[in-house]
Parts: sequence; structure tokens; C-alpha cells
Amino acid sequence: MSYYSPDALLTDAQRLPCTFENAVQGLGFLDPSSTSSTIPAGTTLQLPLWLAEMLAVSQRMGTPNNVLSLDNPPALSSRVLNALKADPKTVELRQLATHFYALGERVLGLWDEPELEEVLIQTYKARTAEIADLAHNPQGAIGGEAGVFLRGLDEDERQLFRVAHESAKMMKQFMTERSTKN
Repeated sequence: MSYYSPDALLTDAQRLPCTFENAVQGLGFLDPSSTSSTIPAGTTLQLPLWLAEMLAVSQRMGTPNNVLSLDNPPALSSRVLNALKADPKTVELRQLATHFYALGERVLGLWDEPELEEVLIQTYKARTAEIADLAHNPQGAIGGEAGVFLRGLDEDERQLFRVAHESAKMMKQFMTERSTKN
């Protein structure tokens, strides 16, 4: 994704749980429940990904500790990962994060989690096969389990479905035109 793409901006706006390791002056406005201009050490807040990332990599002058530590977002919690391992097609990714895979990619850029990487890859593979099948057979995609599955697609998957559906329509049109010419 490019820096100025709406999808990148929306991914950056997703919130991550963060715990402040040190007291930080001047950022009290980030905590809506605080009347102080200082965030005390141990405070846990949900911050936008872009801000959490910047604060996590910055260090306070004179201390070896980071300003805050990042936790996995709820969309990538162990409960969600276990559900994805069990059956990726039953999880409504859109309910977890509109840009689920983009969030996973950004989190993987922040810390090394081979298990998370493997789950995301396997999830994408399994769901992509289902998306391709539904895109080529749209009659079965209207209701029932297929309809629930399609409503739960994240933005990348929705775009994939649109492209696959359009290509299937164009191929069918091409084959029809070709057979009528012969």
C-alpha cells in the first residue's frame, strides 16, 4: 500500500493496546480519563497504530527503556488465532478489523512472531480458495453460509472477490462470443 492510499490511512488508524513503561509529560491528553498532563508509568491505553509505533520505537532521554510496550491488538489475539487455525472460513475478519491483513502485516513488521505469520498465510490461502469459488459461482454466494462468509471479508478479500467475479464474467462473455462466431 502506498503512503497516501485510503487503505493505508485506515490501517494506521486502527488501535493497539499499549502500556506506558515510564511516566511521560505532555501526553496526558491521550488519556481521556486523566486531568493531568502526565501519563503515569503502567497506564494502558488504546492508541492509533501510527502513534503507538512511533512511541514504541522512541526512547526517553537518559533511560534505556522504551516509552511504551505494544500488545497484540484484539483482532490478532490468541483466541482469534486459534479460531483461524481451526477453520479460517468461519471467522468474520471484517468484524475484527476492516483491514485485517494489513494490520497483521504491520504488526509483523513491529515484532517477530512466526506463529502469527504462519496463521495469516494459511488463513489467506484457505479463504482465497473459497473466495475464488464463490466469485466463479455467484448463484451459491447469495445466502446461507456463503452470504455470511462474504459479509465477513476484509477489504483486501473484497477487492479480490470483485476482481475474480469480473474476470469470470468477462471470460464467460468471451467464450459466448467466440462460440457464436464459430
